[in-house]
Amino acid sequence: MFLNHFMIGFIASSFSIIVILVMKKLFKNHLSAKWHYHLWYILFIVLMIPFIPLHIFNINEHFHFRTIENEIQTRSLTAQEGHKTGETFNWIEDFSVTVNQPDLSLLNVLLATIWLGGMLFFVCVTLKAWFSIRNIKKYSVQLTDRETIKVFEVCKKRLGISRNIKVVVSPHITSPMMYGLFQTYVVLPSSFQLSKKEMEHIFLHELNHYKNNDILINYFSIAFQIVYWFNPLVWLAFKKMRLDREIACDMAVLQSLESDAHRDYGYTLINFIDKGMFKRKFTLANLLNGSKEQMKKRIEQIASYSPQAKSSKWKSFFIFSFISIVIATQLPFISVFAEENNRYYNIEDKTVYEDLSKYFSGFEGSFVLYDQNKDQYRIYNEDKSSLRVSPDSTYKIYSGLIALESNIITRDSSTLTWDGKENPYPAWNMNQDLESALKNSVNWYFQQLDKENSLETIETFLKELGYGNENISGGIDSFWLESSLKISPLEQVNVLHDFYTNHFSFNEDNVNTVKDALRLEEKPGRVLSGKTGTGNVNGVNIRGWFVGYVETDDNTFFFASYIENHGNAAGSKAAEIALSILADKGIY
Repeated sequence: MFLNHFMIGFIASSFSIIVILVMKKLFKNHLSAKWHYHLWYILFIVLMIPFIPLHIFNINEHFHFRTIENEIQTRSLTAQEGHKTGETFNWIEDFSVTVNQPDLSLLNVLLATIWLGGMLFFVCVTLKAWFSIRNIKKYSVQLTDRETIKVFEVCKKRLGISRNIKVVVSPHITSPMMYGLFQTYVVLPSSFQLSKKEMEHIFLHELNHYKNNDILINYFSIAFQIVYWFNPLVWLAFKKMRLDREIACDMAVLQSLESDAHRDYGYTLINFIDKGMFKRKFTLANLLNGSKEQMKKRIEQIASYSPQAKSSKWKSFFIFSFISIVIATQLPFISVFAEENNRYYNIEDKTVYEDLSKYFSGFEGSFVLYDQNKDQYRIYNEDKSSLRVSPDSTYKIYSGLIALESNIITRDSSTLTWDGKENPYPAWNMNQDLESALKNSVNWYFQQLDKENSLETIETFLKELGYGNENISGGIDSFWLESSLKISPLEQVNVLHDFYTNHFSFNEDNVNTVKDALRLEEKPGRVLSGKTGTGNVNGVNIRGWFVGYVETDDNTFFFASYIENHGNAAGSKAAEIALSILADKGIY
């Protein structure tokens, strides 16, 4: 959603800018001018975060063995063995209730439109600046004064620059400037008569910009300023960055001059105070001058200049590293905020990715299958397999288990009395035990179990299970109903496997009680167990689940079938898809 990215961008950029400004103030006298400027490079990285898929930061995802299969190998089955799409299963009771949620789509469209409109405006401002540069280039003439050219070449040699840089003169500027990423130009105002010493100062200043790649950095800052036009702190940051850039350049010039020339360099700058012709917020060139306020600060820095000790270079580097680490600590927070912790990446090594799209016609979704004997995952749609969404009624498996572990119900005494309130489905309007409640997906039964527990107890169990994002802030009645609790298809399979093998050392009888309640049907040598779930928001089915496992004589297969669309995604359809895949694989 655009709203998410908008907020990520605003929070990430604001946090980083505040940290940088505070740190610059704290370490003002310990950072060199160069490192004061380089601190802003950290901001560039942070500003890119909302536009980078967050999963690329996850190392585990990039270092596991991957096998790609375009088509699954099908196995011939008799009609009696396989399930065909559209077949009715008498064990599927896919009941769901709608959840009313505010529709943020209009707000997203409105914000996106305003943001794009703002970007378009500032792109036009930047294009205007670009046309101004073109106009300067058009009416500029090559510098022909041999003495000035000689000074320029000496300055280039002093700074170790060998690339061809053109020096031109223009009647359309009042302050020296440099522009051009691929072919760089130093432009001198034709209206000024400058001494040889002043020319040396100007050339050293502009060539230091070139040496530090400040033209490219300037383009990046303008691009980010266009994208983040809505954040006033970004405007403030780049204003201060431009000043830091000029001060760093001034200090570099002073390092290359004799000490008795420092005063003269300051006077050279004073000659060009407030002579610029551009609105500096969006100029595509590096200008020698600046506003009166900026020039005052630069002159003060020049007046107080002293050569940098070698030890201060290391001190600046360590401070820079420290500030980088401080800002980097925000990345987990941004990740959580960005997708509400909605990704899971801890994939095991042996994973086969396969194309099962023919089964998902009309739906987005994923299918995850885990072969216990081979210790191997087979996954369709890697992206959706790691995306956390509401578990809906599939959570009821663990609601029942938690109630058993808390002694709220037992195998022999799991019946709860219907309170007499009319429910949307007749099957819900009666007393229920664990088996009937799971079969009929009776919401009130599991809501009552959770209430007789507590949020703290449920949260403890979910953390022990590693159940998705473990977030139950949505409330005791509805955290699993299109609310705060979210889980991915991969995690559904992992948690189900750990439940089945009793990895958590729960009471064995309690685990078997839930297993018995999950059993759906049997065939010779095969048993199918599972639970469906349907997400219905504002009267529309938006997602469907079918999670479960197939026990054979010599193996157990765990699976999660997940589908989504806006209209007819339901647990029953997810079950049809799962059974078709399992049949074609010869599993069930």
